[in-house]
Amino acid sequence: MSPVERLAQLTPGQRRAVLCRLTPAQQRSFPWAWRSWWARADQLAPDGEWFVFLLLAGRGFGKSRSGAEWVRERVESGKGRRIGLIGRTGADVRKVMIEGPAGILAISAPWLRPTYEPGKQRLVWPNGAQAATYSAERPDQLRGPQHDTIWADELAAWRYPEAWDQAMFGLRHGADPRAMVTTTPRPTAIVRGLLADPTTAVRRGATYANRANLPAPFLAQLLRKYEGTRLGRQELLAELLDDVPGALWTRDLVERGRLRHGMHPTLTRVVVAIDPAATSGEDADETGLIVAGKDARGHGYVLADLSGHYAPAEWARLAISAYREHRADRVVAEVNNGGEMVEATLRVIDPDVSYRAVRATRGKAVRAEPVAALYEQGRMHHMGAFPQLEDQMVAFTTDDDERKRGQSPDRVDALVWALTDLLVAPISSEGIFDTYRRRAAQTAAEAAKAAAHPEHVAPRTAQ
Repeated sequence: MSPVERLAQLTPGQRRAVLCRLTPAQQRSFPWAWRSWWARADQLAPDGEWFVFLLLAGRGFGKSRSGAEWVRERVESGKGRRIGLIGRTGADVRKVMIEGPAGILAISAPWLRPTYEPGKQRLVWPNGAQAATYSAERPDQLRGPQHDTIWADELAAWRYPEAWDQAMFGLRHGADPRAMVTTTPRPTAIVRGLLADPTTAVRRGATYANRANLPAPFLAQLLRKYEGTRLGRQELLAELLDDVPGALWTRDLVERGRLRHGMHPTLTRVVVAIDPAATSGEDADETGLIVAGKDARGHGYVLADLSGHYAPAEWARLAISAYREHRADRVVAEVNNGGEMVEATLRVIDPDVSYRAVRATRGKAVRAEPVAALYEQGRMHHMGAFPQLEDQMVAFTTDDDERKRGQSPDRVDALVWALTDLLVAPISSEGIFDTYRRRAAQTAAEAAKAAAHPEHVAPRTAQ
């Protein structure tokens, strides 16, 4: 418990007695006395010699507050003069690390509150310290700049892990350069590397440690959905989970085919695959939405994971936007839950979209096995990291127990539909001559389309 939490357990008279013993200066600074009053011990950076402080903690633990307060301490002590703030995306840096309820602006005392200059992507403190903001989606931003202090938020969810490498190359300014990482744990190569590094200081914390400061409905929903599940062990208890025995994919299998930022293979075909959720309420499953492509060698590429909780009109707009952005050839959608309404919803947004409905007639594991085989053959590549998709992949077993996993594998379902359309030969009862005629007709139709719209079928590179 923090000192303030212990103070709250006293009687009103006892609390007054404690607060009256504070000097006038201590009373004025009380709301901002993080280390003295508000912090739990598990939120504080340890003393001693370390280069990186890794805080692995569950949702709602108070990671953002810990990171923001650590930056503030570095600035106020004079050790933090050239600071780098790096988030999963630029929006995350602004909404969580800077302007969030536990962000730097909110926790700073009025007499040393920085000025945020969004146009210049920086914070400037009254004492002259400055913090530059960076998105981990743009690793090249971090080439060159030097810092004495870096706060990296949700490192395990960064799409391009090489952004961390670039940040470390620039952490060489001043006499005592240090970095803090606040993240929900995932067994990524970077997290495992930090845990094995003797210059890393590590603290771990569960969601329950901050129970007193979490809204009761939020905590109740988390516990109802995830307590006792594998996902709950990761997201609530902050456990670093190994691969699931019997899973169709392993972390190493996915990692071997990952492409770094800046690699752009030429693609011959791209599809957008949708696994629509049956409902869009608070407890609904996600809508899986994956963009994938293939090249002339028969290798597949995961280009984007846009899955999430959406109403039908929202996922339709997102799918059509991805269809246009990636110059896709087709939208593929499972229609077991939505039937004809799936196509109708898409055509409201784009009446001319190339569309193909697919219906699940076999179990999820049976459909997924040929796709997993593509990974084993070294024919699949992820354009960067897709943490939530990959979490589902490495937890997907042939028994397909969603309760143990803590979520429906909607992202994996969409992935399977995309790669089946691109790379897996369809299982069909057609005779060989029927198959030949069908493919010949399809080839003729595609040739006619290419002649009418040559710009649409020009060679594409994965962005």
